[in-house]
Amino acid sequence: MFDVIVIGGGAAGFYTAIHIAEAKPHLKIAILERGKDVLGKVKVSGGGRCNVTHAEFDPRELTKNYPRGEKELLGPFHTYCSGDTVGFFEERGITLKIESDGRMFPESDSSQTIIDCFLNEAERLGIKILKHSAVSKIEKVQSEDNAEGWKITTIKHSYKCQKLVVATGSNPKIWKLLEKLGHTIVPAVPSLFTFNCKDERISGIPGVSTMAQVEVFENKLYQSKVTTQLKSKNTKSALLTSDGPLLITHWGLSGPAILKLSAWGARLLSGMEYRFKIRVNWLPEYNFDGLMGLLSEIKDVEAKKTVLRTKAVEVPRRLWTNLVRASGIAETDKWAEVTKVQMEKLARQLTECELKIEGKSTFKEEFVTAGGIDLKEVNFKTYESKKLPGMYFAGEVINIDAITGGFNFQNAWTGGYIAAKALVNSF
Repeated sequence: MFDVIVIGGGAAGFYTAIHIAEAKPHLKIAILERGKDVLGKVKVSGGGRCNVTHAEFDPRELTKNYPRGEKELLGPFHTYCSGDTVGFFEERGITLKIESDGRMFPESDSSQTIIDCFLNEAERLGIKILKHSAVSKIEKVQSEDNAEGWKITTIKHSYKCQKLVVATGSNPKIWKLLEKLGHTIVPAVPSLFTFNCKDERISGIPGVSTMAQVEVFENKLYQSKVTTQLKSKNTKSALLTSDGPLLITHWGLSGPAILKLSAWGARLLSGMEYRFKIRVNWLPEYNFDGLMGLLSEIKDVEAKKTVLRTKAVEVPRRLWTNLVRASGIAETDKWAEVTKVQMEKLARQLTECELKIEGKSTFKEEFVTAGGIDLKEVNFKTYESKKLPGMYFAGEVINIDAITGGFNFQNAWTGGYIAAKALVNSF
């Protein structure tokens, strides 16, 4: 018999268990982990460096990084935010550093630092870690003195506890068990992914990165053939818009601009079966008309130079070369020889470059999904189930997810802390 069982040996599960044990050292606490190792996602996060949180310390600004959960997290972030996370690790001798994009990592640049911290704390606090303990059944039970509790059946044993924390992330089997108990589960779809695209304009130049604006349109919106008549087809607005660094890869497109679209458009893009059109403005500070004016000036000034060798605007040279060729301008063509039609084509390629997306790829080691327990069924002051008193949640088991940058971990830390605090107060 345990006082508290935490299902899930990941970031949220450990953080919750540690805070419960610190507040009430006499409680018997167990973490049930289905696999042979705990904290697997922590290990691979941030390329093995563990992107612990983000240096955004304003709760309202922080919530803007959560496509699902923005409204619900405002209160919790006022209770426990990024600064509190930094304090937690500093108290345990781990200093976090801030990178230029706001991501925060341990100074060691190793996720093992975070894993060791959690394992050491669990051992110090007497938290029992039970591996190879996949849960097959969750039941509400009553003890001999009529106190309500839980019976958890795993592939090996059955355990009883007074309070239960579910911190299993995107685990379909656990969602099914919770659904049987009366919870509504929002179906899961991938949330962080890159775009697959085969197009001669971006082929052969992997590694090229530049600032860009990207818009998503339905597949049927444009003809598949690129034409100079795009403007006449702009009657429908973009379904999604994003900007930021865009990275050309061997398989298509990645980088923050794409990952933001994949997070905010998770359900929309899933509904389109990951086949849609995007329009990229490689020069976000210009529109078509503005760029035409600039190119006309360059044509006058650089008349005797070849277009290909005269990189007229701030885009990577390899990309410029591909877009010039796609505009029907030959390698030997000088600016003076460029026709108005060719100039228009070049301006379109630079500001309204239409690409066809045919599928998605997983982003590095990020396994983030949109979906989980319906937000309406969780009390965000306590992270307790509104349907099943005595059951608490933390992390991605709830229908909350974030863009990349340490925000998904911050959701886990905040939920774990608040659930622990509320659970301790219930004893």
